[in-house]
Amino acid sequence: MKKLLLASALFLGHAAQAQKLTATERKIVASVQRNMPNSEQLLEQVVNINSGTLNVKGVREVGTVFQKEFEALGFKTEWVAMPVGMQRAGHLVAERKGSKGKRLFLIGHLDTVFELDMPAGKFTRLNDSTATGQGVNDMKGGNVVMLAALQALQANGLLKNASITAYFTGDEERGGKGPEARADFIARAKQADVALAFETATNLHTVATARRGASTWQLNTFGTASHSSGIFKPGVSYGAIYEAARILTDFRETLSQEQYLTFNPGLLVGGAEVNYDETKARAEVVGKTNIIAAAATVSGDLRFLTEAQKEAARTKMRAIVAQNLAGTRAEITFTDGLPGMAPTPGNQKLAALADQTSRDLGHGPVAAGNPGSRGAGDISYVAQYLDCLDGLGASGKGAHAAGETINLREFPMLVERAALMIYRLTR
Repeated sequence: MKKLLLASALFLGHAAQAQKLTATERKIVASVQRNMPNSEQLLEQVVNINSGTLNVKGVREVGTVFQKEFEALGFKTEWVAMPVGMQRAGHLVAERKGSKGKRLFLIGHLDTVFELDMPAGKFTRLNDSTATGQGVNDMKGGNVVMLAALQALQANGLLKNASITAYFTGDEERGGKGPEARADFIARAKQADVALAFETATNLHTVATARRGASTWQLNTFGTASHSSGIFKPGVSYGAIYEAARILTDFRETLSQEQYLTFNPGLLVGGAEVNYDETKARAEVVGKTNIIAAAATVSGDLRFLTEAQKEAARTKMRAIVAQNLAGTRAEITFTDGLPGMAPTPGNQKLAALADQTSRDLGHGPVAAGNPGSRGAGDISYVAQYLDCLDGLGASGKGAHAAGETINLREFPMLVERAALMIYRLTR
């Protein structure tokens, strides 16, 4: 009897929520549900194609699959080529021109972190609600969420006169160097009103109104090589390794408690001689326990919410680097990467739309997540130009690691939400 009452309550709850959808919106949801087997089949197809950033052929192959799907929806498609020396696949763009509603810029990426020589499995169902595979949620799942949402709209004749650009970069996980890598991406985004990015959803109830930016730094320290028995004596160098350790400790003690700011020394080498190849992230080191280290190199990242926070952190880091131990010197250089995506009132309005849409569907509330829980993403390149919302893609666990999963139970719900958000924005 209790189970019957619970089932009845759930049915009545969903029925009540459904009343908040228009007749057209209920048709959109029905189309999403009918097409879900095809959506999952497409997801399996693209997951089974390796598209590590440096596997140019694989990235293009995945892009070609999506290109055909978008052309079937009446989108005009093209590939934006990158300079040959960049060794990147380029970007896939699909566009529909119109004058109705907001002009949308939808963001995905074709590449994954899984290169050909890395362990990563094919698409595999673990149970009724979970599947695993390379890039299954980051972000091939997100790409399919976007496409499936548009397919549901097209099935009901609702893409007519909508202005939508779907932009799939080919090197989000390992961006090409130089302004050319995102010049076209930024230029097209500036022509839109709203950007929606389909990176991994933290869960069904969280979206991203802000994302941290990411940059890198390299610290080089120098000492004077001599016999280790003299260390700590007047006139004898403390050595490059102690100087590097001092700086890293001061970084941690001075900056580690600031909200949204993180910095990680990912590589450290030191000794009598150091030869560091930055392009390959490899080093050759020569040293002995009885020789004071003459050189050390540390490479790391710096993540931040705003440009002001980034610059303030760099200023403090430079000051720490300048306070050298006896007989040592140090220098630090910074390289910009992805900018930060700061929270804005416009972004919050989009989050409110996601929340209302989810509630109307009966899927529960949606709130803006903690920016500190996410890494950087392509949307940050354009966040200063238009209202933005991210985290609209597939949900799952273990992104960037072997065993990455997608939540298949939430997958259709996320497609429904995306479809109705796009529909409401383009009215």
